[in-house]
Amino acid sequence: MRAGGAGREVLVTLVVAALLIWLMPLVIGTYTLTVLVIYGMLGLSLGLIWGFGGILCFGQAAFFGLGAYTYAIAAINIGESTVPMILAVLVPALFAALLGAMMFYGRLTDVYLGVITLVVTLILFKFVNSTAGPQYKIGEARLGGFNGIPGFQTLNVPGDPDAYIWGDPYFYVCAVMLVIVFLLVTWLLRSSFGRIAVGIRENEVRMALMGYDVAARKTVLFAIGAAIAGLAGALFANWGEIVTPNLFSLGQSAEIIIWCIVGGLGTRLGPIVGAAGLAYLKFLLGQQSMIDNTLITGLILVLFVLFLPRGLVPAIAALLTSIFGRSRRKPSARRMRRLRHG
Repeated sequence: MRAGGAGREVLVTLVVAALLIWLMPLVIGTYTLTVLVIYGMLGLSLGLIWGFGGILCFGQAAFFGLGAYTYAIAAINIGESTVPMILAVLVPALFAALLGAMMFYGRLTDVYLGVITLVVTLILFKFVNSTAGPQYKIGEARLGGFNGIPGFQTLNVPGDPDAYIWGDPYFYVCAVMLVIVFLLVTWLLRSSFGRIAVGIRENEVRMALMGYDVAARKTVLFAIGAAIAGLAGALFANWGEIVTPNLFSLGQSAEIIIWCIVGGLGTRLGPIVGAAGLAYLKFLLGQQSMIDNTLITGLILVLFVLFLPRGLVPAIAALLTSIFGRSRRKPSARRMRRLRHG
């Protein structure tokens, strides 16, 4: 993409994001919007590595939970949120880099990648659940087992632990962070690294024969996705003011995959839309007891796989293209007929 086109895309993204950040609080409360934004970031983290790198990860919830627990533990020991936020990004990224190096340099196929990431998530879930005793502590932070870790320092203005950021301002912080992450992902995919990653997704053997270190590039992409998930986990910890082992649960991992499928794999916006839409639907269904929200989510997944396999965002984009493309072609056809008939 040329520099002018890239600049235009960034400008459009900023304008649309600003309008949404301004208008959405008029429709939905900022408390709910905040968690939808966080889930959108989490969906984008998997959409990046799966949709553009071809890495099917069943354990994205592991990095989400690691980010949340890292933040909570560091915040209790440090008493301020700036360094814990940085650690919440770095720890999942380093963990994913080590795990990814073992998997990708071991030349594991997609099925085994999915199994290993799923097993890692279940191991973390089981371990954190079994840390209820007083001996399980890191510094001043007790892990708390199935009760989780409450009472840690939430987000504050850097350098001022008493200046908390919560309520409406916290929503705007999370929304701006999502926009920044979205723009960084866009830049990454427009770079040579991103184009090579897409090439690896399409034909890994051909890219290896061209001289690219496929395992190294997949490891880096895997770590970047984990870093984004870790940031989402830290933001979620600040939103909920408690972290529990449910962050590592199998249900959480399955939901992230469903978000990406419903929203549209291979797009940047699709996983965000799928995550926010399905999470809000789950929130609405959770306010009643007549219908099981898990059943509804499963039904939506089946319907999308059968009738919209590419996802919601690609389907809408194709519809708009067909409508506006047809309207642009009609005048040219009329002009051609006039020319033929003199």
